[in-house]
Amino acid sequence: MCKLEVNIKSAQKNYPIFINNRDITSLHSDIAEFIGDKNYIVVISEKVYKLYVSALGFPKDKIFILKDGEKEKNIKNYTKILDFALKHHLTREDSIIAVGGGVVGDLAGFVSSTYMRGINYIQVPTTLLACTDSSVGGKTAINSVYGKNLVGSFYQPSAVFINVNFLKTLDERQFKSGLGEVVKYGFIEKSCLCNEELNLMNFLNENVENIFNRDILVLADLIKICIKLKIAVVNQDEKEKGLRKILNYGHTYGHALEKILNFRKFTHGECVVAGILFALDFAFKTGKIDKEYKFLCEDLISKFKFPDLPKFDKIRIINAMKSDKKAGSDYITFILPTDYAKVEAFKFQIDEISL
Repeated sequence: MCKLEVNIKSAQKNYPIFINNRDITSLHSDIAEFIGDKNYIVVISEKVYKLYVSALGFPKDKIFILKDGEKEKNIKNYTKILDFALKHHLTREDSIIAVGGGVVGDLAGFVSSTYMRGINYIQVPTTLLACTDSSVGGKTAINSVYGKNLVGSFYQPSAVFINVNFLKTLDERQFKSGLGEVVKYGFIEKSCLCNEELNLMNFLNENVENIFNRDILVLADLIKICIKLKIAVVNQDEKEKGLRKILNYGHTYGHALEKILNFRKFTHGECVVAGILFALDFAFKTGKIDKEYKFLCEDLISKFKFPDLPKFDKIRIINAMKSDKKAGSDYITFILPTDYAKVEAFKFQIDEISL
């Protein structure tokens, strides 16, 4: 088992992240040891429930099953989980355990941040995207008709338990969706200001086949690298006042695509990759990177065989981007590459945006 730790000194918040490849049946006892004799409920992805309910060993009366898909991250399910927690008489000393991908983690985390003004919650990510990104850092949210993650909070988990063996049964498309966030970390590594040289872009180029073959040890190393980079950013900027904005590389355009597509047909990771490709092109056109670096990044992306997404009318894309949390009344903020594994935030007036 590998143990990492988030330590947000400015807010005096810290919590452990456990990464292992032990049998999944060990997870229940690990969590039980962590929470002791306190009460809890489990919010779990429907797919994960069908595959692992026996191995996880949680009492069925404590389990709230959430249907899969981004559309489920809504106010209706938020209310249902609150009611479920109240029905089980959870107190502030008890816990909500989120078992699933980013949708489960975001939703259960938002419930936890508001239930009795804050209750413990534990992240158990089961997708590559959640293992490498969304389970760490405390962003919780639900979606609305106006856009993605517009209602939410910053609320850190009490612990994160990552078992790499969950990735063995992850469907191919969701696995590749997680790789969208993974390559993002490669492109922003130096801007994360991590105290280690992790060389994620090199790691990815050298391990394409091992990653696609789901080599458990390689995936464990990949997760550790991404989490270390995420921790480095979150420790310095918990609530996205400055540095943490770089984690949105590819997301301004990507979230706009998700909204236009009504969170259907293409996954979050696929839309993020489309956003990264847009950012590379935009950065090249505005003189922030040269063609050699643009090609280097596009070549790495091509090795993971992400699908091509449809093109949309400029006005439609810009209107969708205007609802982004980082947008202003007359500008849109983009995270753009500036050098090898470096990015910065830039504000552009609407008429300056090239699509």
